Amino acid sequence: MENEKKFTGPAYEFEAKMPLKQAIPLGLQHVLAMFVGNLTPLLIITGACGITGGNDLAQLQIELLQNAMLVAGLITLLQLFSVGPVGGKVPIIMGTSSGFIGVFNSVAATMGGGILAYGAIMGASIIGGLFESVLGCFLKPLRRFFPSVVTGTVVLSIGLSLIGVGVNSFGGGSSAQDFGSMENMLLAIFVLIVILAVKHGTKGYLSSSSILVGIIAGYAVAFIMGLVLPHTGIAADGTEYTKAWVLNWDKVAQASWISIPPIVPVKIVFDMRAILPVLIMFIVTAVETVGDISGVVEGGMDREATDKELSGGVICDGLGSSIAALFGVLPNTSFSQNVGLVTMTKVVNRMALATGAVFLILCGLIPKLGAIVSIMPQSVLGGAAVMMFSSIVVSGIQLITKEKMTSRNLTIVSVALGVGYGMGAHATILSKMPEAIQLVFGGSGIVPAAFMAIILNVLLPKDEA
Repeated sequence: MENEKKFTGPAYEFEAKMPLKQAIPLGLQHVLAMFVGNLTPLLIITGACGITGGNDLAQLQIELLQNAMLVAGLITLLQLFSVGPVGGKVPIIMGTSSGFIGVFNSVAATMGGGILAYGAIMGASIIGGLFESVLGCFLKPLRRFFPSVVTGTVVLSIGLSLIGVGVNSFGGGSSAQDFGSMENMLLAIFVLIVILAVKHGTKGYLSSSSILVGIIAGYAVAFIMGLVLPHTGIAADGTEYTKAWVLNWDKVAQASWISIPPIVPVKIVFDMRAILPVLIMFIVTAVETVGDISGVVEGGMDREATDKELSGGVICDGLGSSIAALFGVLPNTSFSQNVGLVTMTKVVNRMALATGAVFLILCGLIPKLGAIVSIMPQSVLGGAAVMMFSSIVVSGIQLITKEKMTSRNLTIVSVALGVGYGMGAHATILSKMPEAIQLVFGGSGIVPAAFMAIILNVLLPKDEA
């Protein structure tokens, strides 16, 4: 009874009205949770295509990053409020997908990089997004392939794959020279302690804002560290490097106040070398979106997602990706990081999430705002991420155990996680396989786990009533 009383009020109701002074902080913590992840895939793929050097290319990359924030905000609003069949009206934050990085890297290598390859990636994303939207329209008859034991396994795989990402940020980011340093670890632990203290030591609105409070506290401590600790270190080879926790205020100073990024910043190219592998990935991301929506509804609303919510969510996922490509941005999909945040805080209010979407739009139009968020030390984010991502695992377990754990269901979960997730998470085992299999099944483990769960659910005989 005490737990039920704790989660009452407008913050825990999707369509309830909520004062802006409460909605804004709750929405802002969603932006902070996904901001870096929203931009990272674009940085990787523009780098693979060589869109980094030279004044014109550097300017194009900046415009694409602006568009990534702008599109994420717009598609999130579409997902929250829906237009016709587009949008599931579920508490989901949309953002640039990292699931396509492997395929897009391969396309860039095959086509020799450059603006032409990036344009082909955009063309393939337009076609693939429309294809996923069609899948969403027929999701109801396909729903029988996604019982709770399957979607729960997918959600569990998503959580397991993200825990490593969270721990990576906890140490300051694996690319940092001082990864795992005492400063990074203590900063992340401090953020985690603040979050736990606020979440369980306070009540109501403040408790729900624990992630934001922890991140702001982490920012403040990083600032103080910058006043009293050296900013640079010496690597093993004798070169000097900047420590990962240092706040790069020059980036904020150099960012402009207002800038309108262009629509269709690159020429769209339709090339079958890009389209065919990308179509396969859009099937995969549709399954992942079903898992994300199932996880956020189960974890945040304590019920199963409806056919309409799943269908509308997948349609929005696909159409949003096509729209993103027109802005020169990689496919947009539901962000698992934010599923973890909803599951942990139980805050599902649409207005709160919409304020986060509006902030993303402003970051796309006001580069200085985006710069302030982008300089956040990885260890500050990591202190919050390890708890958020672990809560996705718990949400997956809750979905799986909604049905009785019969011998059949136990086999599905065991094999999907053991063989599917295990092989995908250790992708070197697939190094002798054809490249197409490596691209689709290697990496996070989510795809092979989902594939194994779906196949086993179809092939294994049903339990007797």
